[in-house]
Amino acid sequence: MIPSGRRPQPHQRQTGRGRLQRRRPAHRSKGSSLAEALLQRGGATPLLLLAGVVNAGALGYRATEGWDWGDCYWMVLITLSTMGFSDPATMVLSGGGRVVTTLLLVGGLVVVQQTLQKLLELTNTGYFQILRDRRTRQQLRRMHNHVILCGYGRIGREIAEQLSAEDVPLLVVEMDTERVAEAQQRGLRVLLADATLDETLQEAGIHQCRALVAALPNNAANLYVILSARGLAPHCRLIARADSEEADRKLRLAGADQVVSPYVAGGRTMAATALRPLAVTFMELLVGSDCEVDEFQLSLDPDQLSHLSGQSLADLQLGRRSGALVLAIRTPPSLVGAPGEPVDSELIANPDGSERLAPGQLLVVLGSKQQLNRFAELLGPGLASVEVMSS
Repeated sequence: MIPSGRRPQPHQRQTGRGRLQRRRPAHRSKGSSLAEALLQRGGATPLLLLAGVVNAGALGYRATEGWDWGDCYWMVLITLSTMGFSDPATMVLSGGGRVVTTLLLVGGLVVVQQTLQKLLELTNTGYFQILRDRRTRQQLRRMHNHVILCGYGRIGREIAEQLSAEDVPLLVVEMDTERVAEAQQRGLRVLLADATLDETLQEAGIHQCRALVAALPNNAANLYVILSARGLAPHCRLIARADSEEADRKLRLAGADQVVSPYVAGGRTMAATALRPLAVTFMELLVGSDCEVDEFQLSLDPDQLSHLSGQSLADLQLGRRSGALVLAIRTPPSLVGAPGEPVDSELIANPDGSERLAPGQLLVVLGSKQQLNRFAELLGPGLASVEVMSS
């Protein structure tokens, strides 16, 4: 609710969630309005008239000269294009044929001129751009389980390359026309819109996506994107870019699942390369290879996990049956070890065969796509979700 004594500004509106939100400008450009009108009425009329003239002329030659349809349409073509009669078979016309040719020249040229003028008018008013936008929006409505990338700067380009290498459906949301053109040249699907608007995120498929990445260069813009996305899709996985510790803290408070600082991540990678070069090289080798590191989240429902709960890795033989390797197991904070004794959340690296599975655990698994798919099949209904960590 809006506090008493305060009213939303004209450029804001109140939503059902009680949150003030910026409103799109109500006005439209004259060219856009004209294009919309032409799109709804009269846009195809000149083409229909041209098709009628062509078919009427062919029918007239068929009736007066007795030619086959191929010769009739060829005669119409060379007449309307003013190429002249170069074919000896069509140079000798009967009286009726000359009348048809005269009418075709007079009426056809008028229709052709109107058609060209209309096409130029539609081009100048953005008619064809509207058609492309509508086709793009129809394609967006069919997207699912994709990643929404807000921002196509230096960080966004690297993210897009990594996701494209894994054949992950990707949608880039960008306002800069130059960056939009660059993304389109790379074969990416792009939505030219403001990512901070709720309607833009809804159009991008926030309810059907697997994750949203806010990689805008401005911390405030990323914060606004996270706030909007979390309000629209409470269960969506949100990753944000931050340039400072304060921005990191505020983005997490806004609902970001993961916040990444390019400077911190770059520094850690350089430090790790200096201390553990072989480990860093191994992770880089995974990029572009057939191997992936995935997170397998087990269900919290004991009934769905009844065939796995309480059994050890040695009993289940998941590694031998799938070929994948369990790198680590993370237990949830509320997991009960002994009766009545809660266990703190912990990460068990390189677990041995005695480790037992329990509801809510997270398994970090390494393997090829086929091996990971087989691993997921073995978990069956006990698997709640799968997330790609690294590849």
